[in-house]
Amino acid sequence: MSDTVPRFRRLLWRSVVGGRQWSVAKQVFLLQAALVVLLVLSGVLALFLQSERDTTAEARRRSVAVAETFAHSPGVLQALAAPKPSKVLQPMTEAGRKAAGVDFIVVMDTHGIRYTHPIPSKIGQRFVGTIGPSLAGQTYTESVHGPLGREMQATVPIEDPRGKVVALVSAGLKVKHVTSEVDRQIPIILTAGAGAFVVSTGGTALVGRRLRRQTHSLAPDEMTRMYEHHDTVLHSVREGVLIVGDDGRLLLANDEGRRLLRLPPDAEGSHVSELPGLDPETVELLASGREATDEVLFAGERLLAVNQRPTDQGGAPGGTVVTLRDTTELQALSGRAEVARERLKLLYDAGLGVGTSLDVRRTAEELARIAVPRFADYVTVDLDDGVLHGEEPAPTAATLRRIAVHGIRGDHPLYEQDRLIDFKPFTPQARGYGSGHSELVPDLAAATDWRAQDPERTENILEYGIQSLISAPIRARGVVLGIANFYRAKRDPFDEEDLTLADELVARAAVSVDNARRYAREHTLAVTLQRSLLPRALPEQSALDVAYRYLPAQSGVSGDWFDVIPLPGSRVALVVGDVVGHGLHAAATMGRLRTAVHNFSTLDLPPDELLSHLDDLVGRIDQDEGDGEDSGAIVGATCLYAIYDPITRRCAMARAGHLAPALVHPDGSVTYPELPGGPPLGLGGMPFQTAELELAEGTQLVLYTDGLIEDRARDLDEGLELLRRALAGHPDRTPDASCGAVLEELLPQGPKDDVALLVARTRALTSEQVAEWDVPADPSAVAGLRRAVTERLEEWGLDEQAFGMELVLSELVTNAIRYGSEPIGLRLIRDRALICEVADGSNTSPHLRYAATTDEGGRGLFLVQQMTERWGTRYSPQGKVIWAEMPLRGAPPVGAELTLDSFDEI
Repeated sequence: MSDTVPRFRRLLWRSVVGGRQWSVAKQVFLLQAALVVLLVLSGVLALFLQSERDTTAEARRRSVAVAETFAHSPGVLQALAAPKPSKVLQPMTEAGRKAAGVDFIVVMDTHGIRYTHPIPSKIGQRFVGTIGPSLAGQTYTESVHGPLGREMQATVPIEDPRGKVVALVSAGLKVKHVTSEVDRQIPIILTAGAGAFVVSTGGTALVGRRLRRQTHSLAPDEMTRMYEHHDTVLHSVREGVLIVGDDGRLLLANDEGRRLLRLPPDAEGSHVSELPGLDPETVELLASGREATDEVLFAGERLLAVNQRPTDQGGAPGGTVVTLRDTTELQALSGRAEVARERLKLLYDAGLGVGTSLDVRRTAEELARIAVPRFADYVTVDLDDGVLHGEEPAPTAATLRRIAVHGIRGDHPLYEQDRLIDFKPFTPQARGYGSGHSELVPDLAAATDWRAQDPERTENILEYGIQSLISAPIRARGVVLGIANFYRAKRDPFDEEDLTLADELVARAAVSVDNARRYAREHTLAVTLQRSLLPRALPEQSALDVAYRYLPAQSGVSGDWFDVIPLPGSRVALVVGDVVGHGLHAAATMGRLRTAVHNFSTLDLPPDELLSHLDDLVGRIDQDEGDGEDSGAIVGATCLYAIYDPITRRCAMARAGHLAPALVHPDGSVTYPELPGGPPLGLGGMPFQTAELELAEGTQLVLYTDGLIEDRARDLDEGLELLRRALAGHPDRTPDASCGAVLEELLPQGPKDDVALLVARTRALTSEQVAEWDVPADPSAVAGLRRAVTERLEEWGLDEQAFGMELVLSELVTNAIRYGSEPIGLRLIRDRALICEVADGSNTSPHLRYAATTDEGGRGLFLVQQMTERWGTRYSPQGKVIWAEMPLRGAPPVGAELTLDSFDEI
């Protein structure tokens, strides 16, 4: 109950001031201002009342004086005795009223009937007021509401010489005239009150300002809390607090500060240099006034952490505040905590810095670098030699290769990098590799088992200063891949806690090493598969001088491919293609497409027809794979197919979604031919178109995939312009040199996608290498053709091939005459082989069959097959061409038994 009233008062005060917490200075100022206002108002009110009272008293006094003066004036009694008193008295009263400065003088009889009045109409009427006291001979004053309004009047008797009251006189003032007198004094009163208020408020403000500075504008509850906190700091805080003045004297010391520094009770007020028992370094710090953060000082047997800050900020008095913290017992704990923090930081950094790539060597080097010098002075990483090639590791440590060595110095005696090491079974490395558990050797000098590995080298290691070892197996998914060796020299040897840290460190790296090993294995398999599907060597042919480059992507294999396919008639087909995607699926699809192109090329189809067949094949592949489990693996591929004829120097080409080739002309200029663009393979529904170009001898035909010119950093047009600049101006450069120049210009940092580049310089067969005859549709013309061919072969120095070639052309020409249609022509080509071509206007193709012993014919094509290396048929818009190739040198093929029956069809 005793606390309720004060709380109610505080609540009421807060509600009055709007809930705000006013400072003590402001509250005192408001109280003083309110008191000044109250005093000034009281003074003004008192002055006003006093003025009103004095004015009223003056009015009464003047009324009485005027009335008495008139009552005793000479002639008043004679006027009263006159027959018409009013006629005599009215002028007298008006003259007296104006002379006396009153509002009225009224003379009346003893019955109160007026003889005179400022308002003549009121004469003869009864007087308003009290006349009883005046009839009794007294002077009477009063305030009444008369004919002139509110009036202050005095009534006195008029006596005859005998003292008898014969009449009455009343004189007075209107109340408003009395009030006007007071009103004329109000400005003076208010001016005096305002002056007093200003002076008083100014003094109050000065007092409040000084009080505000002294109390720092604190509210009462804040001042209460401040003093409570002050007492807490002094007596309860378990941290020493000192306040030192700018003159070096101790101004304040709490209980904990006294205890830590062992200060005497009268220490406050003394200079810090005079305080007994303080260390000189402590005295120097306290007297200097400089800032200090967690400086460690000794106070007897205690180890104190000292923080010191200046107190002169914000206009405060100069000096410093000092805090002292006893860290004696925490020093050992903080040291262990710091070690634990450093180890966690090391593991965290290892998680971020080890295994940044799928490269075994780089991962091992990252492990070695992250541990030096934070955990060890020297680190070596030894992996099984098979792991480097993506293979499974061996069961023993007999084939470990050192792939990473790192230390604080480079002149260490440890085994060098890339050395193949066979660790003995009793060494810590071999034991750790075999058991899968880390081996700790705290003192290498005392250990004898590891010395037998290499006695001379181990002595050098000890003399070098290396004294402690941890061999941690690099183990992932239950398989040991190698050993990481941590060495320390001339510092604390490894202990059991370090062994745990080494296991954690190596475990983080082991997963990355194993991932890199698996990736290397998969990448090697993919690259091997891809390279096995690509041409291993270019075929021999005379139409083109060809060079190529194939660069697999850094991130894995893809489906880019190329091919050079010799065709009959000394022609050559050039193919470049690209399967969308990466990995084994893309490489396998590429192999299927390349095989299909080889098969379709044996049919000697035009480029547009070949691409149509290839498009149908890709559609079937998509359909087959769409019916399987991997329904989303749809093949997307592009292809460019070109056929070059060195006799006519014409090149027919068609493309399916592929980039157009570049042509480097003999004058050094580079152009991109307007080649009709077909859709990518597998879409179907759109035809492909063949374009024919006549190329001058020495023209370079450049075929490529999009990985050469397209990149995230440049668009297609920019890549094509770079390719143009790399090729232009060098018409005499070899195709191989052109390949190198293009890659250097466009891919200086290596490809991000697979790149296939094929550069072919055209050649032409001269008229000396080709002989042509028109053949009439008459079997008798065959004999003349044989003689002409024999003569031409003698000119070419191929007498040995004359007999066989006569048999072949006789069979082919005879079949064309018998079963074909005109026009019929014969062409003989001397290239790497001797080629015979017979053309006619029909589309019927001869078929090889085996004749029975009783058959008279049917052995002609069998004879052609036996006498030639290969033969076949190709179709053209004008008909067909049957061709056969014979080697330039050598005997006829074994098994060619010539009989008379062989000439039955000739």
